[in-house]
Amino acid sequence: MRGQRLMPLIALLMPLCAAASGMTDSIFVLPATEVRANTLFSKEDAGMQQTLIDSLVLRNKLNQSLSDLLSENTPVFIKSHGRGALATASFRGTAPSHTTVSWNGIPVNSPMAGMVDFSLIPVYIIDDIQLKHGTASVAERSGGLGGSIGISNRADWNEGFSAEYIQGTGSFSTFDHYLRATVGTGKWQYRARGYRNISENDYPFINKSIGHVENGQMIHPVDTNKHAAYSRSGTLQELYVRPGTTHLISAKYWGQWAERSIPQVTSYEGPDDANRNRQEDTDHRIVADWSHYMDHGRLLVRSGFAQKEINYALKNQVSGAGFIPAIYSESKTQSHVNHVSYTYETNGRFSMDAALDINHHRVSTADTVNNTGYEKQRTEQSAMLAAHYTFAGKINVKALLRQDRVDGRFAPFVPFLGADIRLSDEHPLILKANVARNYHQPTLNDLYWQPGGNPDLLPEMGFSVEAGLHHQKEINHTMVNTGITAYRSDIDNWIIWIPSFKGYWEPRNIKKVLSKGLEIDAAIKSRLGPVSVRGNGSYAYTRALNHGDPLVWGDESRGKQLVYIPLHSGNFMVHLAYRNVGFTWQHNTYSERFTTTSNDVSRRNRLYPYFMNNITLSGDFAFRRLELTAKLKVFNLFDESYRSELYRPMPGRNYLVTLKAGI
Repeated sequence: MRGQRLMPLIALLMPLCAAASGMTDSIFVLPATEVRANTLFSKEDAGMQQTLIDSLVLRNKLNQSLSDLLSENTPVFIKSHGRGALATASFRGTAPSHTTVSWNGIPVNSPMAGMVDFSLIPVYIIDDIQLKHGTASVAERSGGLGGSIGISNRADWNEGFSAEYIQGTGSFSTFDHYLRATVGTGKWQYRARGYRNISENDYPFINKSIGHVENGQMIHPVDTNKHAAYSRSGTLQELYVRPGTTHLISAKYWGQWAERSIPQVTSYEGPDDANRNRQEDTDHRIVADWSHYMDHGRLLVRSGFAQKEINYALKNQVSGAGFIPAIYSESKTQSHVNHVSYTYETNGRFSMDAALDINHHRVSTADTVNNTGYEKQRTEQSAMLAAHYTFAGKINVKALLRQDRVDGRFAPFVPFLGADIRLSDEHPLILKANVARNYHQPTLNDLYWQPGGNPDLLPEMGFSVEAGLHHQKEINHTMVNTGITAYRSDIDNWIIWIPSFKGYWEPRNIKKVLSKGLEIDAAIKSRLGPVSVRGNGSYAYTRALNHGDPLVWGDESRGKQLVYIPLHSGNFMVHLAYRNVGFTWQHNTYSERFTTTSNDVSRRNRLYPYFMNNITLSGDFAFRRLELTAKLKVFNLFDESYRSELYRPMPGRNYLVTLKAGI
């Protein structure tokens, strides 16, 4: 059975093996390539707070989802419904739809709901990931009131032929399979990746939502996360061609098929054959790029297509009739994305960017049981112009202006002004600051969902300021990077879904939200004799205050923290390597989170703080051309009992063993 599951992955890689069979072990002479290092002081990024995920972190989390990586290594808070279940992001205290996500320039955010399920994005398909905090996201597109996350792929021109296979076996009947093969020369590169993840996901937990009194004490039963199995299969195909020294052409396809059952909440005490939930997600994304490099500039032309289908069913057992659906919805979105941009630079002191995006989205959704749904289209145009200038090598300035047009209506201008000031030359000490405006269009579900959509909703408007210090210093072959950033965002017309007198929920522009906070990060690279040491960590203080509806006197939510947003969060990772053995310790923590807008402190309406610890022990071995890596991962090392969302259990201590073989 397991061999049958691997056959589609093996078939995807057969063309590469065939191509490689005709290649010899010749040493290819590759033309020189330009590598642009990430620096603290770049005029193109003046005033922008950005985070680049370390390659070590990506390698250590190859068999996990993007939700795990973000929650454990960045200031982004991930609200998870459970292992393998829906996971959404809150960046700087904003809503899930306020974090824009792109894959090689193609938006991943659903035009229906606006948010992204990060549990469906495997780290294995990511080569680079960059976070733009706050209004730095307007450099890519508008709408990221909290920030943006960009994941991308790139060619490795130094490879001739290589291949790897990773097998993972873990707790709760979890099995992971990953395949990759690369073939090419200095003129072209072709890489294919395939993966499959399956799990029964039937972990035990102490159900604190129900119980009985015995001898004056509350006794909570040990329960099992039933009907929670999931599977995910996918492939990533990449082709890169360099027909000349000034041209680069690439094409990429990412397809994925996912199925999962959604277990009942922990407070459910009804029959086991009721409220059976199941969801199927099918995704196809394809993008093609052409880059033309000139003496003083670069022209980029990109076109892509994305399609997503979601089938969701809620069924109940009916005597004599079997499982009958109470809800059966089918949703389909299609997006055509087109981008052209030009970058011009003179003598290194001045540069400018101009970009034009034209996107079209089509949405169709229907519930065949309740006979509800809608079909709508949206056309978006966005023009951006940015200028960057360096004054005497001491000050960088970036000015940006973006103008959007949605369905024939012009949106408000989105301006950005940022600056970097070099305060020290001996060891780079940079002051970064910016002021900007941003806005977020209502999603198509906000406008047209049946029943409840509100076509009169206004865009959410945000005005932000931030400033921070960033420092880099080398002491006795130890490199230390530190940064601290303070920010404030005032967001008007906040969209929230509330119960209506009609008997269903409706979205309204009633909220004004103030999000302010502090972000601190640090990274270190060093060597203690034969042991190399790498570490990084971050801390976020996030104060996201609900200013309520000015029309409702005595609103108990006014001045209170938004639901599910922790006031304090932090994480750090330490990696030690000695010869062929490595050890990684990952820690992250969250303060309490409220589940009611009034911040009710009752036990059932808040989530307690928790501390999470994961460790990894790895070993590398080489047998001629064959390289082997074995890893043992222990998640939730101290068997912490915790929740990310109310009534959704999370697993205790669990394990994963992986073996990677590569040539």
